[in-house]
Amino acid sequence: MAGFAVANSLLLSSQLHFVRILFFAFLENSIFSAVVEMAGRGKQLGSGAAKKATSRSSKAGLQFPVGRIARFLKAGKYAERVGAGAPVYLAAVLEYLAAEVLELAGNAARDNKKTRIVPRHIQLAVRNDEELSKLLGDVTIANGGVMPNIHNLLLPNKKAGSSKPTDED
Repeated sequence: MAGFAVANSLLLSSQLHFVRILFFAFLENSIFSAVVEMAGRGKQLGSGAAKKATSRSSKAGLQFPVGRIARFLKAGKYAERVGAGAPVYLAAVLEYLAAEVLELAGNAARDNKKTRIVPRHIQLAVRNDEELSKLLGDVTIANGGVMPNIHNLLLPNKKAGSSKPTDED
């Protein structure tokens, strides 16, 4: 009986959840043994504070919100189910495209001696890049203006015989 009292005190003092304890008490030898079978996630004793949640964006090393994109994919009913990697991949692609446009727009702003990117700089950046222009061909950028273009027929003619005659004797 002493073995059961010790086992009960051990059970009350421990903080284990989802643990089944099988007791085998050998009363004739007063030997107590317990076999502990872990059930559940198998956390260690004294693991300390719970881990801080890490976003999927930070796990993937991205700035764009993976969770929000996943929510939009699910709410948009593009497919019945959305895989775990799909929003991460889409966030990475969107982040790359945004970085590309911002880099080109920043270059256009610097060429115009400006420190702030305005829609005109985005328009110039997109339309001067062949691939981005093809991707965003039907897109209208508000306050972007038009691309500067003067038709060749409207340019002043260059005279073929404009060189001065030289004296060669």
